[in-house]
Amino acid sequence: MNVVTDRARTAWILHVDLDQFLASVELQRHPELVGLPVIVGGNGDPTEPRKVVTCASYEARRFGVHAGMPLRAAARRCSAAIFLPSDPAAYQAASDRVMEVLRGLGHPVEVAGWDEAYVGAQVACLQEAFELARQVRGLVTAATGLSCSVGISDNKQRAKVATGFAKPAGIHALTEDNWMSTMGDLSVEALWGVGPKTTKKLAAIGITTVSDLASTDPSVLRSAFGPGTGLWILLLAKGGGDTTVSTEPWVPRSRSHVVTFDRDLTDRAEMDAAVVQLARRTLAEVIEQQRVVSRVAVTVRTSSFYTRTKIRKLPFPTVVAESVVSTALDVLDRFDLDRPVRLLGVRLELVPADDRSGAVTPAD
Repeated sequence: MNVVTDRARTAWILHVDLDQFLASVELQRHPELVGLPVIVGGNGDPTEPRKVVTCASYEARRFGVHAGMPLRAAARRCSAAIFLPSDPAAYQAASDRVMEVLRGLGHPVEVAGWDEAYVGAQVACLQEAFELARQVRGLVTAATGLSCSVGISDNKQRAKVATGFAKPAGIHALTEDNWMSTMGDLSVEALWGVGPKTTKKLAAIGITTVSDLASTDPSVLRSAFGPGTGLWILLLAKGGGDTTVSTEPWVPRSRSHVVTFDRDLTDRAEMDAAVVQLARRTLAEVIEQQRVVSRVAVTVRTSSFYTRTKIRKLPFPTVVAESVVSTALDVLDRFDLDRPVRLLGVRLELVPADDRSGAVTPAD
């Protein structure tokens, strides 16, 4: 086994995914709600316009409630649901406790989000990987009271898919031996990283199942998706993926904020004001993290839900507010704003954390 600083290649990878994470954190604070349909999102007011579900308990999910659904729609589907406001600080604190438990096992841990991480299982065989997974589940519950599911495989993508079969509160392994028998007849959308747009594009060329995709000539996929994406989705269909677990701290490559308006905007001055506010708010966070902006992107969603993002590279990396804000407004100018605007967003892409060469600051 070859281990290098901060990165480790291991025979097995565990994908640890906390079950109904946000809802579980809330249920710890409100034990009287255990067993009831609980929905987390917005300010906890189901009548609040244009706010969406962040997480739903399994009891609420039985009514068809899911993340991203408007709160009003969730209330119609599950009239008995209890709605709670989102509390990011509490979720971050709970996540930190879980990751501390995982790191205490002595194996490489790569944090993939609040509620999930990859553990490089430095063990001799699959049976030992299962034993480690059982240990993970027990320690996480004992230390935090939270439940997790664990997927096991030889790469991160396949381990992530395996977790879906483990939920809730279980353990499942996907290996070369059972990959195609388990996944072959499923839609290509069952692959992690293959979304609705790719699924639709694949269907247009007669590819609908994982086995269809796995047996497709690489030249067909290169032609349809380009060499990078085409060969990557072929690898996913065959059960391949990334085999490296990185213990390096996650460093964001961008910061962003969006706002969904209570009413659609038709006045350009209001749109400009919103973009300025979003740009300044996002830039303040970038400066607080001692990062530098390289590109500015603006997202517009109209009343018809048509969504488009445009981006522009800055002449030089900077944290000068005037430059960032004016660029954001210039990008907004590139949109044909002939329909009411439902949502606006600003994303600031950042130069690598260790590279500030050529950056311009207000002091300059």
